[in-house]
Amino acid sequence: MGTTSTTKFIKNASGSLTEQAALTTSAGAGDAQALVALNASGILDATIVNSKSTSAGVADSGKLAALNASGILDDSIVNSSATSAPDKVVKMDGSGRIALGVLPPGVGADVVSMTTSEIIASGDLINIWNNAGAKVRKADATIAGKHAMGFVLVGGASGASVDVYFEGSNTAVTGATPGQVFLSTTAGASTNAAPSGTGNVVQRVGFATSATSVNFQAGTPITLA
Repeated sequence: MGTTSTTKFIKNASGSLTEQAALTTSAGAGDAQALVALNASGILDATIVNSKSTSAGVADSGKLAALNASGILDDSIVNSSATSAPDKVVKMDGSGRIALGVLPPGVGADVVSMTTSEIIASGDLINIWNNAGAKVRKADATIAGKHAMGFVLVGGASGASVDVYFEGSNTAVTGATPGQVFLSTTAGASTNAAPSGTGNVVQRVGFATSATSVNFQAGTPITLA
């Protein structure tokens, strides 16, 4: 039996008048035909209206949806996910955007998840090379062959997986000066002045639109004699 109320009613039990307490909660089929009373909050209990704030799947078929502790419908009820999964409703990820992995191929940013071969900082320009498979390292204008091929918005430790962007705005930079920018002799960075030393690589990598944003456009690298 569910939770009984102090409120009682008179009922006719085969010709005899008897008292029966109303219930503020329901224990299920055993409480069929019981009278209902409001609970301590002055509302009908979830067990009585057959509602749940989360869903366990098929076992909760037929139940009413209730708002959770945050005052919203739980992900398990609206069947939503921020990561790619079949038959799910798309929700925003932790950054308030649709996760790249949810978008179909050809839609959204040109980005690939790759493994680092050294520590990569957020905003670094990167170079892709073969080190027992494709790896990413900092692009560096002091070494031929280490020209910029993309950038990362979120860095990672050596051996970590990072998202490499091949186009778009690098919004993880700081201290940029608006105008065209080149790969710097400081590994991973860009600069407004093209390198000029013997053996340096001159590569235009786009243009800065503010102190914190560089529109990446990989130019052809030229190694100075």
